[in-house]
Parts: sequence; C-alpha cells; structure tokens
Amino acid sequence: MVAIFRKELNVFFSSLIGYIAITIFLVANGLFNWVFTDTSIMESGYANLEPFFNFAPWIFLFLVPAITMRSFAEEKNSGTLELLATRPVTDLQIIGGKFLAAFVLVLFSVLPSIIYYFAIRELASPKGNVDTGGIIGSYIGLTLLGGCFVAISLFASAVSNNQIVAFISGLFLCFFLYYGFDALALLPVSEGSADAVFNAISINQHYQNISKGYIDFRDVLYFGSAVSIFFLMTQTALGSRRW
Repeated sequence: MVAIFRKELNVFFSSLIGYIAITIFLVANGLFNWVFTDTSIMESGYANLEPFFNFAPWIFLFLVPAITMRSFAEEKNSGTLELLATRPVTDLQIIGGKFLAAFVLVLFSVLPSIIYYFAIRELASPKGNVDTGGIIGSYIGLTLLGGCFVAISLFASAVSNNQIVAFISGLFLCFFLYYGFDALALLPVSEGSADAVFNAISINQHYQNISKGYIDFRDVLYFGSAVSIFFLMTQTALGSRRW
C-alpha cells in the first residue's frame, strides 16, 4: 500500500495535477472570501471564516472528482490495473494507497488556508476575538468531508472505463449525497420521520454539526462509516473485473 501511495502522490506532483488542484482551491476561495464584495469576509462585519467553510465544500464537489477520475478508469484502459492485480497486494491495499494519496492532496489544498485564521485574528475588534474552537471544528469537518468525497469519487472511477464518465459520476454522487438529501427533506411529502431520515444520512448535516465546534462522536462515526462503505463498494467493483 505504501508503494502505491508513493506512486500516486508522485503522479499528482510530477504531472502538475497536484499543483493545479491546490492553486484552483486557493484562488477560488481567495476570490470568493476576500475579493468579491457580495461574499467577502471583509464586508461581513464579523471576524469569522463561515463564508470560507460554506464555499469550500462546493469547490471540493468539482475538485475531488477531477483529482480521482484517473485513479482506476485510466488504469483499466491502459491495462495496468490487471498488471497491478498480479502483484502481492490486495484490492483494499490498492484502494487504500490511492485514497491516501488523493486525501493528502486534499489536505495540502486546505493547509495554506490556515493563514485566513491569522488574518481575521488581526482584523477582529478587539484583536484576537475570534471563535477558535468553532474554526478548529470547521477544519476537522472540512477534512472529514474531503476524505468522504475522495472515497465516493474513487468508487465512481472504479465503475467507469472513461475518465470523463468517472468525473461526471463522481460529481453527481458527491453532490447528491452532500446536498440532495437536504433538498428532499424540504419537500412537503418529507415531513415527519422521512425528514429525520434524510437529515440523518445527509453529508451536509453532519458537516454543519461539526462546523459548530462541537465534535459529536456520531458525526465522526458517520464519516468513518461512509468512507468504509465506499471502500467496500470499490472493492466489489474491482473484484467484479475478474469474472
């Protein structure tokens, strides 16, 4: 698994994919949070990073499927996936190595944004009057969300033979699981128990819970379970290629 992780990480940064992904994330967030007046933190009147944590998931919706679309789809087309299967590694180790590489790239994208925290500390009145606990919780939530999107998008790549199809499938799955259940919960027919079920399985609801600065074990368990489920689904998709 370590060898696969290193190989994938090397591909990201030797082909400029990693640098482009990090640049897109930072530039898009920089424009949205500091330049555009309608969404600028400077114009909000509050020293918090709520605009950033509200906008970042929407960038991940596009960015993560773009990062992972080649993970399995390209290898199936080139025949290297079959070659990899002949080596003494399990499907879960292959998935784990690719997951960790993409997840590290997501972390590298988020890490430079920590400078936003120090910026609002200086801008706050009085200086330093910011909700540090809430911001830490939001970063934890964003990290878990990124990992969840990576697992979902890897599954989309595993069931696709074309990178574009893998990207579109990953985008659709991430969007639906992130926002789709929230939309369903708002429908009049979803009042009552259905509303509670949709909220319980909505990625966005659990992300918002953690972003409040209160780390509930149930929310962490949700993200861990979601990643595990998509790991197993990806393993099943890879296993079916042998038949």
